[in-house]
Amino acid sequence: MADYVEHEKQEYYDDKVVNDNQIVNSQSEEEQEYGAVKRDLKSRHLQMIAIGGTIGTGIFLSSGGSVAAAGPLGALISYTIVGIMVYFICTSLGEMSAYLPLPGAFTTFGSRFVDPALGFGLGAGYAFQWIVTVTIEVTSAGMILQYWWPNLHMWIPALIFIVLLVGITLLGVKAFGELEYWLSMIKVLTCVIFIIVGILVDTGAVGGDYIGGRNWHIDQAPIVGTTARERTVNIFTTCVWAFFSFGGTELVGITAGESANPGKAVPKAMRQTFWRILLFYILSIMVIGLVIPWTDPNLLNSAGASVNQAAPIAPFTIVFKMAKLPGADHAINAVLLTAVLSAGQSSFYASTRTLMAMGREGKMPAIFGRVNSRGVPLYALAFVTLIACIAFVADIVGTGVVFTWLVNLTGMSALLTWLSISVIHLRFRAAMKAQGRPLSDLPYIAPLFPYSCYISILLALMIVFLEGYQAVTAVPFEAEGVVAVFVGAPVFFLSIIIWKVYHKTKLVPLLEVDLDSGRPTIVRGIARSTTVEDDNAPWWKKASRRVVRYLA
Repeated sequence: MADYVEHEKQEYYDDKVVNDNQIVNSQSEEEQEYGAVKRDLKSRHLQMIAIGGTIGTGIFLSSGGSVAAAGPLGALISYTIVGIMVYFICTSLGEMSAYLPLPGAFTTFGSRFVDPALGFGLGAGYAFQWIVTVTIEVTSAGMILQYWWPNLHMWIPALIFIVLLVGITLLGVKAFGELEYWLSMIKVLTCVIFIIVGILVDTGAVGGDYIGGRNWHIDQAPIVGTTARERTVNIFTTCVWAFFSFGGTELVGITAGESANPGKAVPKAMRQTFWRILLFYILSIMVIGLVIPWTDPNLLNSAGASVNQAAPIAPFTIVFKMAKLPGADHAINAVLLTAVLSAGQSSFYASTRTLMAMGREGKMPAIFGRVNSRGVPLYALAFVTLIACIAFVADIVGTGVVFTWLVNLTGMSALLTWLSISVIHLRFRAAMKAQGRPLSDLPYIAPLFPYSCYISILLALMIVFLEGYQAVTAVPFEAEGVVAVFVGAPVFFLSIIIWKVYHKTKLVPLLEVDLDSGRPTIVRGIARSTTVEDDNAPWWKKASRRVVRYLA
């Protein structure tokens, strides 16, 4: 029988290269009861999911709301603050997920490393967050299509997209990974082209007049607000839009549970998170602020919009329209639809897998944990689909209203989830130290630990405080505004308290933290490397791999 080793240079079990004399993991009792998930996500899938998988309506559409609410400089500062926090949180999650690639990721880690009640609260809040995001994405499809058909009823594209997303999910994780790979490639190229075109528009090379830094001048209010206090509050409260834009960056941790080689794929994905944040989020929001005035009536929630204003237009579409390139605005609008499809299927994936993990851990009805022969949790999928149908309400309430409310609903949930990941990481490292585990056991080590966790927690608490302050002191006072900001918090904390009281859970002692269950079997002698390119592969596959490796 092959010897076990725990060296990061050796590869995890891969069914394509296992010999008869190597170890094949038998099904666990959990898999026999619920069915086995399929580890069909390859390294290139995780790489592209990490690079562009969560680029969606957040940056393409709601980024306009950020500029309208805080001004161009205020939005840039807001995105930078959230970007720093997200980077450190992703590296924390990457360290734990590469070591323990479990489908539940941090929801399972919360139960193991801190308290089972925290795991339940994280799972419930995270599933709620992604179910709502499904609704946001299909609602966004209607808003984008209204660029071509202003009188289109929102429920029509919502229904079409829900049916399409459910169909994709039913095909299994391999179909999800492959489709996400190519859709992410389209989004990455679109962001790069947008930044280039935006700079050309700003300099007057295309589209007409030179803009330069006109929108950043003092008289144009680069940060919205008449006093220093108002400007500071606006910057931090606008972080809710940034949360939505960055939402899903932790998805690589979830996909690790269905990755063929998590020990190598997850660290690779984490290492280029910094460049993705800088290129696709920070530079994009900077270009939007340079080219589009914050009072532009076409932006979401713009102060310059009239009562009878038509549906908001995505900032990317506005910039391409300003470039006066024939058909460019229509092309970018079509790309936005692919972004909605990509982000929508990521939402379905994250919500169903979270419910599946919780079902298997006894934190949700056990039926949610069952999967079919393709590894798809059918009952969890049916539940998510049912809740997602709330998108139909968008047609009744009015364009943009439901979208704005749902972004607010997910903002606090995302913030509390990210804050918890930092706390869990601190406990994970403390357990490693208490049990005498060397850091060499970790396939990936998060940089700047433990200061990265402290910075993330501090920034999250500052944002929570200032968001609440702005909502309570708003003039005129609006109760629905306070509810929109804080509604995610009661769902999170009440679920933790109820579970803790009912099940009488306690903080897991460091010496009793389970650091082994779920670790992949590592086999000596696997010759094939994930970086070796197959000479017989099609030219397009070779080219796409080179692009991914270059970006990584």
